[in-house]
Amino acid sequence: MRIRLGEAILPLLLVVALAAPAVAQQDPGSDSAPAAPAAPVKKPKPKPKPAAATPAATAPDAAAKPATPPAIGGVKPTLLGQYGDWGAYVASPSGKKVCFAIAKPALSETNPPNRPRNPVFMFISTRPADKVVNEVSIIIGYPFKPGTEASVDVGSTDYALYTQQDGAWIKNATEEAQMVDALRAGQSAAVKGASAKGTQSTDNFSLRGLSQALDRVAQDCK
Repeated sequence: MRIRLGEAILPLLLVVALAAPAVAQQDPGSDSAPAAPAAPVKKPKPKPKPAAATPAATAPDAAAKPATPPAIGGVKPTLLGQYGDWGAYVASPSGKKVCFAIAKPALSETNPPNRPRNPVFMFISTRPADKVVNEVSIIIGYPFKPGTEASVDVGSTDYALYTQQDGAWIKNATEEAQMVDALRAGQSAAVKGASAKGTQSTDNFSLRGLSQALDRVAQDCK
C-alpha cells in the first residue's frame, strides 16, 4: 500500500509543525485550519508509475517570485529554479529525495467572500525511492467538508479529487498522467472545493512555466 506524502505528514503537523503555523487561533467563523500547510503529498492507493524521461536543461526565470514551500520532515527544501509561476524544489527528509514543482494561486475566491484561509498550494511531486513520478496534490487552506469531492478544471476537462483534511488528490489514479499532460499544455487550472463550514472556494493557478519546472524536477529526481 502506497502512502501519499501528505497523508503521512498531515497528522504529524498537528503535533510538530513542519513550517511556522499560518494561523495560531482562528475567528469562530474562519474556514482556515489551525495547522500549517502540509508538504508535498501522497495517498494510500498503489499504482504503477512510468519512468520520467530525462529532459534538456531549461534556464530558470530569475524575475519571477517563487512560492515558498513548507519544510518537509523538518528539512527546508532547496530551490532548483523558478520557471514562470512555478518553482522547482528538492529536499531529502530521512535520506529520501523528494523533488517537486509548486505554485500558489494567481487568484482565489470564496463564497461567502473574503473568508480567511491558510496558504494554498498545488504540488506535483516525484519521489524516486517510492517509484512515484508527477503526483498531483492540493493544499486548500481549510478543512474540506467530510465526504465531499473537489475538482481541478483544466481547459474543458474536469478531474475529480478526493479530499482528506486540507488535502486533495486525484480520485481516479489512472487519469493522473493525463491530467499532468493537460496541465503542461494548459494556461490555467481552477481548483474548486467546499469547506467544513460550507464555504465554496475557487483557486485559479497560472500554468506558466509548469512544463519547464517539471522538466527540472525530472532531471534532478531521475
